[in-house]
Amino acid sequence: MPLFSAPSFAPGQVLTTCKLGLGQMLSWGSAFYLPAILAGAMGESLGIPPSRIFAAFSVALLMMALTGPVAGRLIDRWGGRPLLMATNLLFALGLVLLSQVQTQVQLFAVWLLLGLAMGAGLYEAAFSTSVRLYGKAARGSIVGITLFGGFASTLSWPLTTWLLHSWGWREACLVWAGVQLLVLLPLHASLPRAPARASADAVVPPTGLPAAPAAALRGQWLSLVLLALTFAAIWFIGTSMMSHLPRLLMVSGASATAAVAAAALVGPAQVASRIADYAFLRRAHPLWSARIAVTAYPLAALLLAVFGAPGAWAYALAFGLGNGIMTVVIGTLPLAMFGAQGYGQRQGLLMVPARMTQASAPFLFGLALEQWQLGALWVLMLAASMAATALWCLRPKQV
Repeated sequence: MPLFSAPSFAPGQVLTTCKLGLGQMLSWGSAFYLPAILAGAMGESLGIPPSRIFAAFSVALLMMALTGPVAGRLIDRWGGRPLLMATNLLFALGLVLLSQVQTQVQLFAVWLLLGLAMGAGLYEAAFSTSVRLYGKAARGSIVGITLFGGFASTLSWPLTTWLLHSWGWREACLVWAGVQLLVLLPLHASLPRAPARASADAVVPPTGLPAAPAAALRGQWLSLVLLALTFAAIWFIGTSMMSHLPRLLMVSGASATAAVAAAALVGPAQVASRIADYAFLRRAHPLWSARIAVTAYPLAALLLAVFGAPGAWAYALAFGLGNGIMTVVIGTLPLAMFGAQGYGQRQGLLMVPARMTQASAPFLFGLALEQWQLGALWVLMLAASMAATALWCLRPKQV
């Protein structure tokens, strides 16, 4: 089995990882997870159905897809510190404007701005920042960042709910804007500056791929396509569950209380799987972690289909375990296969299809759930099969 070296942490790397991880936990909570809590109140205040709020959110997800490659290229050139600081300002501005919207046009315009901030400031940006600073030694940092990120919904959903009931949805947006300005902006300002790379642009063509013979380049493009297909399928599954997991469990026969309680296990399961992956598989090529983790999706679907409501807890645990590792793999597998050179832009390009499927997932899986009830699990099985096939077609190359 090919090995992926796991060097010791560089001086200051642990502290930087904690800063990036905390930044991700609060940034995901202050934007991406807001509609799940605020959509109802926002729709009632604006006189529109909550589905219109999610439509605006889907537009933001499309903007994320378009922003990723550009943000990655900027991080490759200048490092992540200035870009992450800029996204804090964008997040804060967007949240302040969101608190003031009165019309649908304003709502969609503000979510476009927030989509720009999310595309340049969430996971891929943090991963790229770490790789820019530490090269291939960033694998441990990527795991650490996702450990923090795994608690984003655990922190943000209860806090946003409390803010909503205590003051209102507009005030909740203003509080999160304050978090961006008063907590995250100084936090990201304290990140180390990226070392200069005077010759980087001379060896990295516009595609973000290292210079290579034509045959090797063709092989890289095939691997890139397979990775993009894998990530798109995984993000479709993950976003579908983030939007509809309690409802899916209730369709299986679980009560509303049991469904919510079971769904709450996903976060801790994700964190546990990431710790286990780093503890036992950190020297293995990330492709093997991905191949193992992707089996959790059909296993979870099988448990729910066979056992119904009694299988709800097992489904949530199995899904969380697999999804936790796959989130890490999205950052570590391209690093292992293609190296650190041009990582940011390459990562942005790889995630474009994933962001597109992410934007469509809540609507498409919701429609499948409405039409086919528990038969909607076949949609997840199909997506998981696509990801598994693509992963087994890949070869565990290492740069």
